[in-house]
Amino acid sequence: MASRITSGARLCVRASIDKLVCNLTRSRHHSAVSASGGTAVGPRLDRTLPSYQKQWNRIRSDHQRNHCRRFTTLQDTDTDSLPSIDPYRLLDDDLRDVYTDIRQELELNTNQDELRTIATYYFDGQGKALRPMVAILMAHAINYHMNNNGLDKKQKEVAMIAEMIHSASLIHDDVIDQSDFRRGKPSVNALWSHKKVAMAGDYILAVTSMMIARLNHNDVTITLSQIITDLVQGEFMQLGSKETENERFAHYLTKTYRKTASLLANSVKAEAMLAGADDKLVDVSFEYGRNIGLAFQLVDDLLDFVSSKDAMGKPTAADLKLGLATAPVLFACEKYPELNAMIMRRFQEPGDAERAFELVHKSQGLEQTRFLAKKHCLEATRLAGKIAESPYQKSLLVVPDLIVNRMK
Repeated sequence: MASRITSGARLCVRASIDKLVCNLTRSRHHSAVSASGGTAVGPRLDRTLPSYQKQWNRIRSDHQRNHCRRFTTLQDTDTDSLPSIDPYRLLDDDLRDVYTDIRQELELNTNQDELRTIATYYFDGQGKALRPMVAILMAHAINYHMNNNGLDKKQKEVAMIAEMIHSASLIHDDVIDQSDFRRGKPSVNALWSHKKVAMAGDYILAVTSMMIARLNHNDVTITLSQIITDLVQGEFMQLGSKETENERFAHYLTKTYRKTASLLANSVKAEAMLAGADDKLVDVSFEYGRNIGLAFQLVDDLLDFVSSKDAMGKPTAADLKLGLATAPVLFACEKYPELNAMIMRRFQEPGDAERAFELVHKSQGLEQTRFLAKKHCLEATRLAGKIAESPYQKSLLVVPDLIVNRMK
């Protein structure tokens, strides 16, 4: 019992850590420019981390003294209370042509056949389509809340833009990570030269920039542009590491927001803006997307340790082989401090990746990662409850369950 309580205390501490980082990444503190004078405020996040870490230490001490006793795992989710609705089926008409429309945009803007082929390679309809699904779902839900009629063409284009930015980042990831396999088939990196693949990723981003300009909405332009800014900063953060445990976890969560959650958060924020929502409802949309995005990446990091290559459609344990310490490893450090040295040398010595994989499974790192993912899903569910009830709002309640219980 004592060890269970201690574990629960650590989980509550980590949940509090995340709450602090989340506060730093709220939309009002993470816009591309400030309302007063157009000054970039993105770096504010980095400047705030030292004070955040002091606050984190105080919270850790408080939780250790009070022995936080609530311990919840992913398996505790009460799925019986969720609406029996399939978001993908609900949006079948809206999603059916998304990939076709994306391919058309990419094909019409170049006369280079090979560029067309590379740029459209991942838009074959074999992905999860999570990002366009969540974006269109939020658009419908906010439209219903605002008594708007149907899905606006610009709102569908935002969903396309979100998927295009995501796929461009995958293409660039394939070059950086030298991946050979993605979505159950050879990666673009395995079929074409690095230079051509990198330029194809740039081309997709260029076309999305034209699509963003066509929306003719200044605030939406700034919001969607922030996604690309965050992606690049997140990629740079992934190349670095921090020496102390406190800094390392803050670094990981901030990187995760920028690389993954920002796209969902800012795309649904843009949908709400296009619907004419007030600032409060725009914030609800943003926070919903942010929590879904963070949960998605936490589950992804978890599956890297427990799923198979066939299930994932890409190699497993890939992060360790790339020298990356994700949530399961960072949590495992509490029980196995020897992981700290491996993290600092990015698992480069012979046997490091295999040993780290073993220690993660021997620790509670996977359970703690599940806990944190579920925490974000519960928060997303709470936020969806602030939107007027409709089939689309009910689907927003289902999405967190799809995220936290996914197997690939």
